[in-house]
Amino acid sequence: MHKILVEVYNPASNNSYDVFIPLKSPVYEVVYLLSTTISELSQGHYTATEQTILCDRITGNVFDINKTIEELGLKNGSQLMIL
Repeated sequence: MHKILVEVYNPASNNSYDVFIPLKSPVYEVVYLLSTTISELSQGHYTATEQTILCDRITGNVFDINKTIEELGLKNGSQLMIL
């Protein structure tokens, strides 16, 4: 399985995490995995919800949850933000 290394920033906890994500996974799966993991790591600063979104940290563009990571064109070093 091919994976890329991305940086995920969470403004609620003011932390960034380096995470490997699979290219073939749909965004909704990645959002679920990231939100539950970051919720545990943030020591109560961030709570995962059904309204959690993943977006580009630079542009603020929200990612389509039905596309795969590969379809979005994300690459190693991409900077993402989870809200």
